[in-house]
This record gives sequence, C-alpha cells and structure tokens, in this order.
Amino acid sequence: MSGDFLSKNLSISAWKTNTTVLNGSYYIDPSVCIIKIQAMILLSIIISLVGMGLNAIVLWFLCIRMHMNAFTVYILNLAIADFLYLCSQFVICLLFAIYIFYSVDIDIPLFFFVVPVFAYISGLSILSTISIERCLSVIWPIWYRCKRSRHTSAITCFALWVMSLLLGLLEGKACGLLFNSFDFYWCETFDVITNVWSIVLFGVLCGSSLTLLVRIFCSSQRIPLTRLYVTIALTVLVFLIFGLPFGIYWILYQSISNFHYVKICDFYHEILFLSCVNSCTNPIIYFLVGSIRHRRFRRKTLKLLLQRAMQDTPEEEQGGDKSFSEHPEELETVQSFS
Repeated sequence: MSGDFLSKNLSISAWKTNTTVLNGSYYIDPSVCIIKIQAMILLSIIISLVGMGLNAIVLWFLCIRMHMNAFTVYILNLAIADFLYLCSQFVICLLFAIYIFYSVDIDIPLFFFVVPVFAYISGLSILSTISIERCLSVIWPIWYRCKRSRHTSAITCFALWVMSLLLGLLEGKACGLLFNSFDFYWCETFDVITNVWSIVLFGVLCGSSLTLLVRIFCSSQRIPLTRLYVTIALTVLVFLIFGLPFGIYWILYQSISNFHYVKICDFYHEILFLSCVNSCTNPIIYFLVGSIRHRRFRRKTLKLLLQRAMQDTPEEEQGGDKSFSEHPEELETVQSFS
C-alpha cells in the first residue's frame, strides 16, 4: 500500500461524482453514497478517539505500572502500532470531516498516508510473531525455554519496526513522498515486495494460530487453556474479522490495474472503519479476558485485569491456593510468560 492507494480512495473528487454506472446500466444515487461516506468517516473519528484512549491506558500500565516480561513487550509494541494507526486515521478523517461540513479544502500531507501503512504492517508483524512464539512454546517447549534469550522479544520487535519503517519509506520515496517526480518502476517494485511480505505474514498468522488451536483442543497431549491463550486467540480472531479486509483491499488495489475504477460506492470506507475497530478492540479484549471470574471491575483494578489477561497459569492451579485467592494481586505479580 502506498500514499497513492489511500489518496485515491479518500480523495474528495471521488465523492463529488454525480453518478456511478457499471456496464452502462447500473445506476446508484450519489446522495446515498455521500451519506454513507460521511457516516463512515464520522464513525471512524469516534472509534479512533476511543481507541487512542484505550491504547494509551494500556501503554501507561505497561510502561510505568507493570513488570515487563516477554509477552508484555509484544503487547506494548502492538499497542504502540495501534495507537499510531488510529492517530493517523483520526487526522485524515478529521480533515475530510472539515471539508464535508465547512467546505474547507485542505491538502493532506502524504506523510499521513504513509504512517498508517507503517503502523499496519508493524501491528501485523508483531501479532504474527506473538502467534509464532506461542506455537513454538507448545510444540517444542523444552527447546523453546532453553534456547530462547530473555531479550528475544525486544530484539524481534526492534527488527520488525525497522523493517516496517523501511518498507513504508521506500514506498513513499518511490511514490512521491520524498521526491516530486514519480518512478513507477520502483513504485511497482516496492509494492510487490510489500505485498509479498504481507501475504507471508497473513499465512504465518493463520497457520500458527490454527496449529495452536488444534494443539490445545484436538491433540492427544492437550495443553491446559490459560488466559494468555484466550487473549491471543481473541486478538487474532478480531484481526482476521476487522483488520484483514484492509490488507486484502490494499493488495487487490495494487495487483489489479482496474481496481481503482470502482467509484464512489465501493466498500473502502467501511474497510477503513473496520480497521479502526480492530485497533480499538485489543485493549477491550485484555480487560474483558482479565475480568473473567472477577466480580469487581473498578478503576483501581485495571492493572490487575491487564495482568490477569496475560497470565500463563491454568485457573485450576489458582483455585487450589487460598492465600493467592485472598490476595489476587500477589498471584498476578508472579505470573510471567515462559
């Protein structure tokens, strides 16, 4: 995906079109399409604001209030990616909302079209890495615990951020972010590289998640279900439902030459809204999973709920120790990601 992809789909001229005709006979009332686009943009603004607040809460607890372990490092970086994505989409949608209601034509810097690309690829890469690590820890637990370095999570996240940033900047450079002239050969080359990387990540994410679920529920040597597995499963499921359509649309846009000729009533704005929902939902998953079998949901327990959502100990092991059940904070403090 490049700035060209986003700018064409969000361009104001696209929803100034008076009619949409497909195959010379199919007509759509443009007013209905404009209302739909306006609704999607406003909903995206609201969801982005809510998502930025929720991800900021997660970042606050992970950075300041909680002890970091291998899994929380990934969650921290995933929250950063979601926060960046929502910030960029909020700015873009806000500028278009200003145009809708006040007719103020504002040129959106191409920078704000590259940031969501960078954040989306980073989030997908980190989520795929989380799924791969849990799959490896289940299939080869002894090898995983003995060979894995304590700094693996931080190093992996740093490498993924650098790779995602490189892909975003290369596409931006090829498609006019750093230079006014377009080099279509390099633009297409970087599009292909980014598409291949994204498809690989999609495949790895689906394959490792499916393997993990099969091992948990269908294997002869079934492993106990923990809150950590529930958190990962729900996060992946939400991404496949709400986040994956954005990546598919982007790949189709770059791969099919006539794909951008779909006019005002295409489904891009709904996909944009769904991608914002995806980035907003992850913090909700953490707190909901942490609140399972936990009757008190108050502000002072948010840290505890976040810790509970990342615990890797079966519920049965907790119930057998009354001292921990009386003081759940002590139990959550000692939990770590193997």
